[in-house]
Amino acid sequence: MSEWNPWLQFAVAALVAVIAALAAIAVTTSIVRIVARRRPAALGLLASARLPFRLLLVVVSLWIACAASVPASLGWWPLVSHGFVIAVIVLASWLVGSVASFGLTQAVSRYRIDVPDNRVARRVRTQLQIVRRLVLVAITIVGASAVLMTFPEVRTVGASLLASAGVVSIIAGLAAQSTLGNVFAGVQLAFSDAIRVDDVVIVEGEWGLIEEITLTYVVVKIWDDRRLVVPSTYFTTTPFQNWTRRTSDLLGAIELDLDWRVDPRAMRVHLDDVLERSELWDGRVKVLQVTDAVGGFVRVRVLVSASDAGRLFDLRCEVREELVDWVHRHGVDALPKTRVAMSDEKAPPRRRAEPDATTGAHRGLFSGSPEAEERGMEFTQSISVIDPDESGPLR
Repeated sequence: MSEWNPWLQFAVAALVAVIAALAAIAVTTSIVRIVARRRPAALGLLASARLPFRLLLVVVSLWIACAASVPASLGWWPLVSHGFVIAVIVLASWLVGSVASFGLTQAVSRYRIDVPDNRVARRVRTQLQIVRRLVLVAITIVGASAVLMTFPEVRTVGASLLASAGVVSIIAGLAAQSTLGNVFAGVQLAFSDAIRVDDVVIVEGEWGLIEEITLTYVVVKIWDDRRLVVPSTYFTTTPFQNWTRRTSDLLGAIELDLDWRVDPRAMRVHLDDVLERSELWDGRVKVLQVTDAVGGFVRVRVLVSASDAGRLFDLRCEVREELVDWVHRHGVDALPKTRVAMSDEKAPPRRRAEPDATTGAHRGLFSGSPEAEERGMEFTQSISVIDPDESGPLR
């Protein structure tokens, strides 16, 4: 009966530990729910950290119960104690990561990007997303390192490798040069304000908005719902267009090739009427100019403005359609035409140019006048040379 006493003591201690842990969990949950009546965000914290917190309390309680009830002389106790240490480190890392992720998510939610002037909000959200990923990676690395350091063999190997850390770091840097470059580029993008989440950009000839920025790549949502995934180094080494760098207001151009008989003034009056009726125009810019008149056509360029890229695209389509309709209804003569001259007459014989009335000869750059002859002599006059048989120069 005496040999069962340790196990009975362990069972009683474990039962007490579990009950104590459940009581602590219940008290903590009640406190959080009371706080949530004034601060609803506390419920989010409870949902985010509930599982790791409960598991950590149970494991710590059982560890304390085992340490108090199991004799240290038992051969299997050091192995079990080591397992408890690893479990506590893993669960503690999980709990810290959950709390940090919840806190940064709450900070991000305070900055709304569904409002017109959201440049600062997009910049802060981008930076907080990168910080969140860095914090989670750091917690994971620290937790994994702490677990490994619980093994005496690893501590010994780590001490021996510390002397050669410089060589190892150089080899690792060369092997992971591309990956590390993307990581540094991702951090640079987050804090340099070059791009932000929800920025409108032109990348690889595609128009879209920044949907996600990670440590190694950026996801661009194309206008037709495709996703373009590019490495972070692309935005630090390749020129690209950012249409919302400072503001989302944009100018757009509509160009029409029309006949020379087009009436720009009447067309300008119709443009004013179209823009006044449009809900897409922001009232900043409306310009109609004839920018070219060669090659048999007159090029008319219209400049309009809108509050963002999407509205500008629709506004350009609307204005283009209205102007095409106006040309059909009121400016039929302005429709582009290609003219071809048809004639059966023979070409008249070519006549030689009449000579100059004063000199009787054609005038040229180097002939036909005294000034031209003098100019030509500068290139054709004789050059003095040395005759080996005579002392004087020859011409």
